[in-house]
Amino acid sequence: MNVERLCDEFGIGGSLLSAALRAAERIANVRYREQEIVAAKMLRAFADERIDESDLWGTTGYGYGDSARSRYESLLSRVFGTERTFARLSLVSGTQAIVTAIAACVAPGETLLSITGAPYDTLRNAISDAPQSLESQGIRYREISLAGDRVDLESVLRVLEEETIAAIFVQRSRGYAPRPSLCVDECARAFAAIKRVAPQVLILVDNCYGELVESQEPTHVGADLAMGSLIKNLGGGLAPAGGYVSGRAELVERAAIRHVAPGVGAGVGPSLGFGRALVQGLFLAPAVVGQTLQGLDFAAALFAELGFAVDPAPGARRTDIVQAIRLGSPELLLRFAAGLQSAMPLNARFRPEPAPVPGYEVPVVMSSGAFVAGATIELSCDAPMRPPYEVYLQGGLTAAHAALGALFAARAVRGGKEA
Repeated sequence: MNVERLCDEFGIGGSLLSAALRAAERIANVRYREQEIVAAKMLRAFADERIDESDLWGTTGYGYGDSARSRYESLLSRVFGTERTFARLSLVSGTQAIVTAIAACVAPGETLLSITGAPYDTLRNAISDAPQSLESQGIRYREISLAGDRVDLESVLRVLEEETIAAIFVQRSRGYAPRPSLCVDECARAFAAIKRVAPQVLILVDNCYGELVESQEPTHVGADLAMGSLIKNLGGGLAPAGGYVSGRAELVERAAIRHVAPGVGAGVGPSLGFGRALVQGLFLAPAVVGQTLQGLDFAAALFAELGFAVDPAPGARRTDIVQAIRLGSPELLLRFAAGLQSAMPLNARFRPEPAPVPGYEVPVVMSSGAFVAGATIELSCDAPMRPPYEVYLQGGLTAAHAALGALFAARAVRGGKEA
């Protein structure tokens, strides 16, 4: 990624060019060593799976005996180190996969305890606020906020000793909240303590945005299930849709039954000819995630140079593909979104405007020009129109595109002035 060449190609000069060059120098020696481990593990998964081209043909209709689906799920199980995975195009989002797993594991009258505070808006609605929410169906819910960047284990263990909890919920990524994302090491610390006190409690992890960023997944360190989207990190920019639930075989089957029907479960679900895209996307995913991390590091360094608070900091350890930038005002949010949109490969001529979004309490402004709609492994941003007016920059199939998006957003935030 040659930042000076990008600036020259797109006419970026003056003080913004100077800030961009300082930002590039600031991260010049950052190395993503965990990505080397992730890439090697993915190659091992494919070497062990030994897929034939004929396995990728797939089915239509009910999807009986769909080899593309079964081989893809087997690959995901190898990646997550789990007994079984349920992955379907018909799981249309990470939220649906998460709610499906929760409903399968927590019965009416039982309690779900979030140990990472309030979940992101759409999931909070599904659990508590929306019509036909899980709470309205009898599932009890409570939450404990993080203590800084760690799980408040003292409070969690006290609740486990005083109450009967069916399942613990963990959201790894920050969502739309000014909180840190959770690293796998912290998950391991928390899960070990929880299992010592309450070994029967299930640990369910929202793994969205975190897959393949670190050398281990939550399922390697004690999570009973991990759930997420196939069009984020795992999709490699090629997966057209879908979600997954991966973990203990019995719990995965429960989720499959909940999603499909009792007595049918995981036995149906056509891949509709998309098996090749799913498998190839997974093969490319470590490289794409590595590019994303480089691009986000540059964005963090650039906006830090311009005087904005960023999290994670440039060069800091990353646990997901989200970069928070605190802009401080609704006007700057809109400028950022417009600038980023102008760098998109699709729909660059459009101007993002805040609007109501299903599941969110306040208007949200979004920038996206993805080849797969909603695929946040592709460059995008989201910003709820509320204090502290943070924008959440996500993805980037190539580091150069993420860097260009950051440059265009910075130019717009500065009012188009380059000097």
